[in-house]
Amino acid sequence: MEKRDNSISGMCDPAIGEAGRTGDWRDVRPVIDHTKCIPSVKNKPACFLCWLYCPEGVVKGSIPVEIDLDYCKGCGICAEECPAKAISMVREDKIDE
Repeated sequence: MEKRDNSISGMCDPAIGEAGRTGDWRDVRPVIDHTKCIPSVKNKPACFLCWLYCPEGVVKGSIPVEIDLDYCKGCGICAEECPAKAISMVREDKIDE
């Protein structure tokens, strides 16, 4: 029987932080309104399109949905794909922390 290399796959797991903390690259950040977010409103796994389409793999498919801002580059794909419009992109200089 031929030995198989299990590290080769058509699918891969994103490696968060491969390029280091990239959150300081962004000009805008995603902010989630959990009163509109489908998983939060229904309190069950539903939608998660933000998780599915995030190219950096920094959206956590949990309830409530969370975004790892240390690695989010602020591309806005999550906000664009959200059918409930629960994610808005806010300029970094407008965030009160």
